[in-house]
Amino acid sequence: MVQFLQQLINGVSIGSIYALMAVGYSLVYSIMNFSNFAHGSVIMLGAYLGLFAMTLLHLPFGMAFFAAAAGTAFIAVALERLAYKPLRDRKAPFLYFIITAMGASIFIDNSVIATIGPTPKVFPPIFQEGPIQLGQFALGRIDLAMFVISAVCLVALIFFIDHTKMGKAIQATAYNMKASALMGINPNFVIIVVFAIGGALAGVAGVLYGMKYQVFPTIGNITMKSFIAAVFGGLGSLPGALLGALVLGLIETFVSGYLSTQYRDLIAFLLLITMLVVRPTGIMGKNAEDKA
Repeated sequence: MVQFLQQLINGVSIGSIYALMAVGYSLVYSIMNFSNFAHGSVIMLGAYLGLFAMTLLHLPFGMAFFAAAAGTAFIAVALERLAYKPLRDRKAPFLYFIITAMGASIFIDNSVIATIGPTPKVFPPIFQEGPIQLGQFALGRIDLAMFVISAVCLVALIFFIDHTKMGKAIQATAYNMKASALMGINPNFVIIVVFAIGGALAGVAGVLYGMKYQVFPTIGNITMKSFIAAVFGGLGSLPGALLGALVLGLIETFVSGYLSTQYRDLIAFLLLITMLVVRPTGIMGKNAEDKA
């Protein structure tokens, strides 16, 4: 029982990071109907920005954290303006968006390798060493920070989407971009806001993931897991992305704890294939026309 609860805590912790990554996919997909595969590179840049803010600029963790989020928000918006907006203006097929996103991701990753180098880097110590003992349970300080910060960010995002004027505009644009434009909503501005939010959350996820593990140019590959979570919960559905991320985090943790870490990725991709075959729209996705 103790081991089960310990694995449950670990699963929720990693699931919360997947959730931060997955909502970025879902927000962009809900508006533009394509999967932004460059999102992982933005997460990687967020990890580097947070690391360099602490090591080179000697900023405290709080300021470095917000600097990384602000930096990735700017990068995500710049990526949309430079790479995706010209395609939107030409009404290019969605396949072109996916190809462009993959090309942008490869360009960013290799640029970091060429300039910074492929050697993994480690965040300086932020919390006291040793876990927090709660009776028979050991709760890692970084794991606790990951869960708390992720929860605060996700609750703030849900409140923003559900209870603000801009949040309602995002929902309207996601439902029907042309109709929302006729009602006075500026779709271009909504897209900028969505990419800024997704980029900021990517920066948060990058810093948290880099704190727990290491920072390296291909760290963005972990977002394949968040993509699986978004598909599992339902692409375009914010609650679905959160649910899918938590479920995936728990499944991976229990598989690693009770079977072997070798089966962790196998189970994750098996889950993706099964969901696409059985229910392509995901758990909370809505029936719609096929989307790239």
